[in-house]
Amino acid sequence: MDSIPTTNNDLGGPESTKEKILETGAGMVQSFEPPKRLCAHLNAFHAYASEPGRCVEANHYCAHLNEDVRQCILYDSPEANARLIGVEYMITGRLYNTLPPGERKLWHSHVFEVKSGMLIMPGPSGIPDRLWEVAETKEMEEVIGLYGKVYHLWQTDRGDKLPMGEPQLMTSFTAADQFDFEQLVGERDQRFGTDHERKREIRKGIEEPEIHPDADSTWKSGVEP
Repeated sequence: MDSIPTTNNDLGGPESTKEKILETGAGMVQSFEPPKRLCAHLNAFHAYASEPGRCVEANHYCAHLNEDVRQCILYDSPEANARLIGVEYMITGRLYNTLPPGERKLWHSHVFEVKSGMLIMPGPSGIPDRLWEVAETKEMEEVIGLYGKVYHLWQTDRGDKLPMGEPQLMTSFTAADQFDFEQLVGERDQRFGTDHERKREIRKGIEEPEIHPDADSTWKSGVEP
């Protein structure tokens, strides 16, 4: 897994002054209504469903489509020049239970992400950590009951300079021994100034929903991590 970039060196030249002017002008006159709905930045790790030994850190920028559906744009960093690497849809258990069996196997749960402290909602500067933790915990109380379906379009972990190949179905982790949890999550915590151990403690009281047996199928299909 490559280091998480704060800048990128992908194929293509630097953005020209002309493009920057056009970009600024468009931003002043166009509405961009869908992105305005974004209401949460979440950070966690995804594993390749077909090769779970590979994983990628993803910054999710999510919006509510309605009470039961969220849609998230995934980037490889929270920086302005981050690469858009995929999309994730999240739905409530009520909707998940209506899906056909084959479809349900494409979705993953969020229980381990939440309870382990791996999933975070990075806080803005200027807000005290204790105050932000209250808001983050409320968000985790909602996310823990959702199922996610995620595809990555850009395999940055293998060094691709452009989005190559077919979209890759991804999944989430359901146990700490499925990847190098302490190293990867620990490095992430250092960059964001967070502490998964504290979050794990804070979230002990969050009620765990029963996970549908069809979810998280990667870890039940005999695929070796």
